Amino acid sequence: MQIWFTEDQTDHLRISVRVRQVLRHERSPYQELMVLDTHEFGRMLVLDDVIQTTERDEFTYHEMMAHVPLFAHPQPRRVLVIGGGDGGVLREVLRHPTVEAAHLAEIDRRVVEAARECLPGIHNFDDPRAQVFFTDGIRHVEEHPDTYDVIIVDSTDPVGPAVALFDEPFHRAVFRALRDGGIFVQQSESPFFNQELIRRVQASLRRVFPVSGLYWGVVPTYPGGFWTYSIATKGPDPSRPDEERWQQAGLVTRYYTPAVHRAAFILPPFVAALVERAGASSPR
Repeated sequence: MQIWFTEDQTDHLRISVRVRQVLRHERSPYQELMVLDTHEFGRMLVLDDVIQTTERDEFTYHEMMAHVPLFAHPQPRRVLVIGGGDGGVLREVLRHPTVEAAHLAEIDRRVVEAARECLPGIHNFDDPRAQVFFTDGIRHVEEHPDTYDVIIVDSTDPVGPAVALFDEPFHRAVFRALRDGGIFVQQSESPFFNQELIRRVQASLRRVFPVSGLYWGVVPTYPGGFWTYSIATKGPDPSRPDEERWQQAGLVTRYYTPAVHRAAFILPPFVAALVERAGASSPR
């Protein structure tokens, strides 16, 4: 017997993966949670029938979410990750020697528990610099002004409670929570299927931050495989990585390099048009 999991990525597009075994299936206070062992992608975390991460392609997303803002910042010491209960972005943040404290604000304790039990290769929750807060990320940001050098939003799709993470009031709270020279990044979905969201986020960031922009990467299990990240700063040019610090860190990566970092800000014309129509400023 063949067992398949199918995600409705849009109203007219589906992706299906063949499943070896269901490792975990439960309903938390916030969402339906599954961990599946799949033939093509290894272990896969699914929330409300939407693929969040897989063992096979997680590095493409987690490396670009973490290393672009951290290598663009001159000296990242305190970092906040909102969402990201699988721990992948937090793991990459903790690879930076300059980081003294890495906080994770995750509303759903069950996601972290599932990652600890079923996805041991993705996280590094036990690093002494890491601290997990089981709380609403918006509230955490509002309660910690002038605290962080980098804030990363590794959220679910913009539905339900996550909608507010893509709106201007949250971006203004992020601005207050960042220290001088701070950098903010959030995943902003597909330029094929979520164009209005990208325009809206870019317009909001431009109204709040002096510098904003968009970069992209490839995540095979996300809709279309072509994914965007919206970034804003209190001054630094996010498209310019600190190559000296990259060399000193000696990181072995599978997707990110400084050359990939710079190239990710070169947008295909149809994506650049989304940013231009939003009036977003280009990195200087």
